[in-house]
Amino acid sequence: MSIYDNYETIIGLEVHVQLATKSKAFCADDTTFGADPNTHISVVSLGHPGTLPKLNKKQVEFAVRLGLALNCEINPRNTFDRKNYFYADLPKGYQITQDASPICLGGNLEIKVGEEKKTIRLHHIHMEEDAGKLIHDIDPDHSLVDLNRAGVPLLEIVTEPDFRSAEEVDVFMNAMRQLVRYLEVSDGNMEEGSLRCDCNVSVRKKGDTQLNERCEIKNMNSMRYARQAIKFEKKRQIDLMEKGERVAQNTLNFDPTTGTTSPLRQKEDAHDYRYFPEPDLPPVVLSKEYIEKIKSEMPPLPNELFERFIAEFKLPKYDAELLTEEKETALYFLAICEATKNYKAVSNLVINKIKPFCNEEKISISDIKVSPKAFAAFADLIESGKVSSSIAYQRLFPALISSPEKSPEALAQELNLIQSNDEDFLEKIVNEILEKNPKEVEAYKKGKKNLIGFFMGQVMKNSKGKAEPKSTNALLRKKLEG
Repeated sequence: MSIYDNYETIIGLEVHVQLATKSKAFCADDTTFGADPNTHISVVSLGHPGTLPKLNKKQVEFAVRLGLALNCEINPRNTFDRKNYFYADLPKGYQITQDASPICLGGNLEIKVGEEKKTIRLHHIHMEEDAGKLIHDIDPDHSLVDLNRAGVPLLEIVTEPDFRSAEEVDVFMNAMRQLVRYLEVSDGNMEEGSLRCDCNVSVRKKGDTQLNERCEIKNMNSMRYARQAIKFEKKRQIDLMEKGERVAQNTLNFDPTTGTTSPLRQKEDAHDYRYFPEPDLPPVVLSKEYIEKIKSEMPPLPNELFERFIAEFKLPKYDAELLTEEKETALYFLAICEATKNYKAVSNLVINKIKPFCNEEKISISDIKVSPKAFAAFADLIESGKVSSSIAYQRLFPALISSPEKSPEALAQELNLIQSNDEDFLEKIVNEILEKNPKEVEAYKKGKKNLIGFFMGQVMKNSKGKAEPKSTNALLRKKLEG
């Protein structure tokens, strides 16, 4: 057994969610991603003397929405604080945040790692503003500053140290991204920095209960890099402890090219930031009516839909997981199911045909011109046996996309795709197939029962897919075994 097996990793996260508001947290600057550097700025976001912040009410609404989804207690009286530190992309020299009185307290998120469920506890969620961005790879001699992001509204989700592996962190972050997209509070695009996390990592001997010194790995906006960074940091800290050395509490940077962490600065504690109340923003008081109104407008959440698809719609877990990955897909599935009870056929249609089609065409599922009611009729044609699933997917689906105003059954009739269970029609084709394949008939009668698939294939080919499978199978077996 390796020495590393004697230790466990303790991980807590600080997750930063960039909110999908049109303007910044405390001024009217545009928040659209991808603009030319330093074009979405103003005297307020640049911290000019005499300027005053004004709270973005949408940021408060989004914070309450996320807090309710995460089972948090919503703090009815919110205050803001100044977090003081010097950094080149922080124009004011301080960040407006919440320290003493965050908007959401407690809470949790259930994750599933493999087949095991685990509840990750939250400490709190607070509102704050983002800093700008330093760019080091354009000029060989200088670092450049882009302040477009300075002042963009953030929610910081602080978890308890409940994670024990990089894999758990990965699952949690994916679940958080899914949740903020369902709630429409953020686009959750990690590659654009809309969702990122700081990982606080420490190690201890298995069986120990105390928490040792931790190191904070900053600004992980890729789960692949986060997994690498956590695994490297675990090994680094264990190696130090095995040598009898102390793990220093530091803030770390992760270099993806080398797969290693390195110190950015010695870790600050709260007193280093010299927090004090923000004098230019009054307390924000949230009434019970305000919170209840937001609660009443909440969309269905992914875990709720997942459980519903299994319990009410009798779908396999695999289907439920795929259907709930994106809210738009889940709601589209529900819209189709309003017009049919063939839920599994609809699930197959959405997963195997509609979603791949949207991906190929680079369109949203809501952009499809075919109505959910027509797709319900499409699924019913398959389930009733009027059209085989393979023929429906290969020929009827593209025809329906091209002529969304027509009913699936009318199109199937036009294309001569309706399957027949007419006994005379089937018997003629079955007799022809059996006469043409005497060796296979003899082999079947001697025990090679799997040849039924061969005969079915031949009948389908000769009938151009019009032979109804159930009736055909029964007739073949009657002829072969009679």
